[in-house]
Amino acid sequence: MCIMTELAKNEMTLEKRIQREIMSFSGVMGIYASDLRGRVIAINADQSFETASTIKSYILAVLFQKVQAGEKGLGDLLAFTAENAVNGSGLLQSLELGTQLSVKNLATLMIIISDNVATNMIIDYLGLEEINRCIESMGFTATKLHCKIGEENWARLGTSTPSDYGRLFERIATGTMTGPEGDGEMLEIFKGQHYTSLLTNALPPYYLDSDNYKDEKLFSLACKGGSMNACRSDGGIMLTPFGNYVVVIFTKEFHDKQYHTNHESYIYGGKVSRLLFDQYLALEGKFSL
Repeated sequence: MCIMTELAKNEMTLEKRIQREIMSFSGVMGIYASDLRGRVIAINADQSFETASTIKSYILAVLFQKVQAGEKGLGDLLAFTAENAVNGSGLLQSLELGTQLSVKNLATLMIIISDNVATNMIIDYLGLEEINRCIESMGFTATKLHCKIGEENWARLGTSTPSDYGRLFERIATGTMTGPEGDGEMLEIFKGQHYTSLLTNALPPYYLDSDNYKDEKLFSLACKGGSMNACRSDGGIMLTPFGNYVVVIFTKEFHDKQYHTNHESYIYGGKVSRLLFDQYLALEGKFSL
């Protein structure tokens, strides 16, 4: 009979398996994952990373906090003006100046297709300094929005940590960010995300295709990622039949600065996401016994 030693058992922990999986990654990967039952996986989780578009999730949380407090309204109309014109992701840049959309529609575009014009419009609506004051008051002390998009030649948009980003989604998942109503609305927006490659490219496609369940989607992802020269990152909530879990993967200092679907951040990040997914399903809703 083969008896596994304590040393061997320690080598087989989820954290160790993740660390072994990413040993060949050329950069630094920060990971925060929570099964929402008290088990947290944290690797480089308190290191500071460039946020790229993940900062938009914090902006959304500030918006909904203001809405829940009665200070802002999702139905307010905002006009696209030249001062908010910027290239990059999104579609509003292709529309005519003066086009009006509701705050809710702008916030949705900001998240699901990472629209940069919509983001700048929401930043102006809330105020950059007020956004940062609220982010800090929420307890995300390692997170900051540095400027509107395009104002510093794309050098730096925001900074955060995997643990801050993970705790944001933990609170949304449990209805404790802005309250059950606001958090429920935010969750639905995040579920409409169009770009999920880093977290889903190594997952079995069968589980993510609603056609396999007669239009009932048993697995879905509510998330927001971001990419700049200095980072490729993503994070959010995986919803499963066994419950939900939070997963955040941030990367930096990698060798390849090009944008392509086979970037090593997506390859190794996908491996980590798959390890977490398999563990959660194998243990029917948790990361450890």
